[in-house]
Amino acid sequence: MIRPTLRLSALSLLLIAGLAGGSAQACDVAGAKIEDLIAGKAELQAGANSQTLRDLRTLRDAAIVLESYKYAPECERLLAIVRSLAADPDKAIEQSGDTDEDKAESIAESRKPRMPKGEKSAPAEAKP
Repeated sequence: MIRPTLRLSALSLLLIAGLAGGSAQACDVAGAKIEDLIAGKAELQAGANSQTLRDLRTLRDAAIVLESYKYAPECERLLAIVRSLAADPDKAIEQSGDTDEDKAESIAESRKPRMPKGEKSAPAEAKP
């Protein structure tokens, strides 16, 4: 008699743990108020730090994409990174100080959309 009860209890615990663990909490990008955090840092508003400001907003936008694709843990991790960078703007600015122009050109080139192989590019529209 003890064995079936034990099995039932173990099965119940596994089922409850599976249901609790399987339901991922949504990542709350809006509730994180990242934009408020960024806007509240005077160091980030200086013109010389515009790239760092853009980077933080790009990371915030990436968190929104992760949230929409149901990658809640990754979204939360990215929000934690953005919070950390925004909390210490001087450190964020120092860390982002890569001035390698070749690397910058390579990154800019990698951002350009590519046409799938075999497709011809759309003809350019005539300018009036």
